Amino acid sequence: MIQEVTFKHKTWQLAGHLHVPEAFDERQSYAAIVCVHPGSSVKEQTAGLYAAKLAQAGFIALAFDASFQGASGGGPRHLEDPATRVEDIRCAVDYLTTLAFVDRNRIGILGICAGGTYAANAALTERRFRAVGVVVPGNFARVYHEQGNAIEILEAVSQQRTAEANGAEALITPWIPHTPEEARQAGATEMDLLQAVDYYRTPRGQHPNSDNKLLYTGISIALVFDAFHLADQLLTQPLCIVVGDKVGGFGSYRDGFELYNKAASTSKKIHVVAGAGHYDLYDDPKATGEALEQLIPFFRNNLV
Repeated sequence: MIQEVTFKHKTWQLAGHLHVPEAFDERQSYAAIVCVHPGSSVKEQTAGLYAAKLAQAGFIALAFDASFQGASGGGPRHLEDPATRVEDIRCAVDYLTTLAFVDRNRIGILGICAGGTYAANAALTERRFRAVGVVVPGNFARVYHEQGNAIEILEAVSQQRTAEANGAEALITPWIPHTPEEARQAGATEMDLLQAVDYYRTPRGQHPNSDNKLLYTGISIALVFDAFHLADQLLTQPLCIVVGDKVGGFGSYRDGFELYNKAASTSKKIHVVAGAGHYDLYDDPKATGEALEQLIPFFRNNLV
């Protein structure tokens, strides 16, 4: 079952889906898990898929739209601000603690792709999380820097900010090509990029609130955000990481192992799904099923 909910972040509201078990009884006390969506995504997509499966397993699971995106409020619209997204997560925990049927001492977090790195980063300082799960984590800073043109991007962003300060319209760019045809015409061949287009821009995973719009001037914020900074000192909670062994350009396989090796957690594991790529772990039943076979027992064992 899904309950539509809202909760506050500063002066605006975040829109969420609260997934509850089929035999939900508000007089009982449940463990709860915050589910964090990827960049450009919304709660109805892969975060919602994992939240629904966690609810079937007996957890309360909260998936929500990031600030400035989807059905959530705040502005400027289409901004991907890592610091704000991490604070979104803290606000989600605040909300869960107000629910009488949620055990405040049994709250975990699960994030997918960029949501996985935001989840790990939030857990550095959010001690109300007792267990941390991440699926195909993608660290923004690494992705941008590996493109090799970080300085060019920052120069362009600086020029755009000057233009907008002097009256130009805000520049909104697409995250990825709008259609598979557009990707092919642009000569795209990289596996993860093509799968991203297939997931987000076709009926496979498309949702009207995931509109493929990114505020260009916000890129400079994401470019310097290293989600794993201080993980070797502050990420001490039990940690479960799931990646696929089909390694694509988004680099989640490497980021998963970097996080695993760096985390200070004394209880941690990484599971590699054979034959799975980054986007298989968004919605492919076999790949996500194997991921959940790791994640559900992990949360049951640690949210006690």
